Amino acid sequence: MVKFIITGVWACVVALGAVYGSVWMATRPAPDPAATEKAQQEYVKGESINIPVIANEQVTGYFLTTISFMMDKDKAKDLKVPLTQLTTDELFSLLVGNKMIDLSHTSNFNLAAFRDDIKKNMNERLGGEYVESVLVEQLDYLSKDEVRANDAAPVKKNLKPVKIVPGDPVPADAKAPAH
Repeated sequence: MVKFIITGVWACVVALGAVYGSVWMATRPAPDPAATEKAQQEYVKGESINIPVIANEQVTGYFLTTISFMMDKDKAKDLKVPLTQLTTDELFSLLVGNKMIDLSHTSNFNLAAFRDDIKKNMNERLGGEYVESVLVEQLDYLSKDEVRANDAAPVKKNLKPVKIVPGDPVPADAKAPAH
């Protein structure tokens, strides 16, 4: 008789737990798709890269760049390719080879097209959709004459490069992977 009562109480507890769980699941708010997508992304910090600007077969200045990426976490952990070298090569291609920036008209620079080109070309080189978005943290220009004048000066001053674009903020919750 006692076993029968204990079995009945156990069945009631399980039934009430199941009803409570189903009501809780049905009434909770749906997850935010943007938050879910953001949770799947990983911030990959870029290095500061200096790219020479070549005109008339001479170096006329330098682009100072820092490009970082938001990448798919699952795909990025399996990546064995050195991103820094690929990014440097891509920036050389876009800034020196294609001359995307006209230094006499920096206000005409199309940042969205620049980001799209980097994303598209990096994904092609990596062989999949690894790069979700491109963060241009720094894109400045420093002329060769300014560098020379500063080197020759007895007291070095802080050089003020020409800002091509304002830098993208690094996501607050982004952490670089511990590779």
